[in-house]
Amino acid sequence: MNHNKIFLGARLHLSGWYAGVMGIILTLSGVGIYQVMAHAHWQAVDRELESVAGTLHDSLEPLLQQSDRIDPSVQQILPNLCIIGEKCEQESSVRHILGAIQQDSFYALFLTRSGTLMATVGKPPIGVIPRTEPNAWQTIKDREGNRYHQISLLLKNNNGKSWGYLQVGRSLADYEHHLEQSKLILIVSLPIAFLIVSIASWCLAGIAMKPVYFSYRQIQRFTADAAHELRTPLAAIRATVESTLSSDVISEVESRDTLQTINRQTVRLSELVQDLLLLSRMDLQLISLQKQACCLNEIVSDLVEEVSALAIQSDIDLKLKVANVSAIYVNGNEDQIYRLILNVLINAIHYTPEHGKVKVSLEQIDHHAIMQIQDNGIGISSSDLPNIFDRFYRVSSDRSRKKGGSGLGLAIAMAIAKSHHGDIQAKSELREGSTFTIKIPLASEGNA
Repeated sequence: MNHNKIFLGARLHLSGWYAGVMGIILTLSGVGIYQVMAHAHWQAVDRELESVAGTLHDSLEPLLQQSDRIDPSVQQILPNLCIIGEKCEQESSVRHILGAIQQDSFYALFLTRSGTLMATVGKPPIGVIPRTEPNAWQTIKDREGNRYHQISLLLKNNNGKSWGYLQVGRSLADYEHHLEQSKLILIVSLPIAFLIVSIASWCLAGIAMKPVYFSYRQIQRFTADAAHELRTPLAAIRATVESTLSSDVISEVESRDTLQTINRQTVRLSELVQDLLLLSRMDLQLISLQKQACCLNEIVSDLVEEVSALAIQSDIDLKLKVANVSAIYVNGNEDQIYRLILNVLINAIHYTPEHGKVKVSLEQIDHHAIMQIQDNGIGISSSDLPNIFDRFYRVSSDRSRKKGGSGLGLAIAMAIAKSHHGDIQAKSELREGSTFTIKIPLASEGNA
């Protein structure tokens, strides 16, 4: 298939479209996953900040007394509290219930009601002037470009009056590092995934194109064979007509001979065209078979009787053996089944030499009618056996042409068998004869 430019181009286009569509889907999926992951992580940061700020808010309000002033009791629960204007103590190693605020990424700011910074906890942003804003949530940057996310809460003293503001925030360095890693993974993985998809697309396109290529090759071979078969009788007709026209005077006998020759070739052409039309219509399932219960015993007996004269003429011993005493019925078209068996039987007689034997047997096995046509003729080689049901295929072309065969008999027989949900199998050895087994499902009892 790769050597054919048409199918190679079609395969490239098919794999290209498939890879392109899958690449777009993968890219959009990657971007979507990244956005969802970033949003989920941001929501986790908000929840964490809200939890820490809420805990600190609820713990401090009962201890606050005078507005805009840090009470000593606040320093007891926040040992690392650094009051503006006073000397800050070193970080305490004492564990307490608000230890989360003392992680490196978190900080807390205490502001007066007017927005003046009173105290800090942790490591607040460098070079950022704290201020109160209507929006509780803020994202800010320090002078080094580091981003922080914080929440502002109003604190009240134990009398329910406004005390000041609490701002709890955290650094977004770990959040941004996580997103950068995720982005890098996506940037690296998407081209790899696209490469894998491209390879898979090429392979899948090849698999998808195989039946099309096989059909295309069949059509090519069929067209060439049909042209060859049509050319032979047409050439004979043309030669006969040209020979007649070249004669100045022709007798009545010569005229009749010419017409008979033309008639024979015309009949051959007509039969060939009819066979081709039959196969084409059966392939497209355009033939509506009128199926009914058919008695195979009668069909086989009539066939053997009909071809017995041909067998006697060829000095071939033709015998019929029916294993079942009762009649065997199948559901099908009697004319088509008749032609199916006739084609196989005629094929056996044609390929059996003089003084040979052809045996026809009929029996019922399980739910199928089994017909065997066995001969001791020239046989079929193992290389030819898989192709004998192909159209225009001949094991011996010279012999077939002498017998008038077109190479469509077994192809028609197989097509008829398939249309009746049956099958034909062939076994043969060269110079040892052949055995064709026809298998057709039995008719149901209601149709018999």
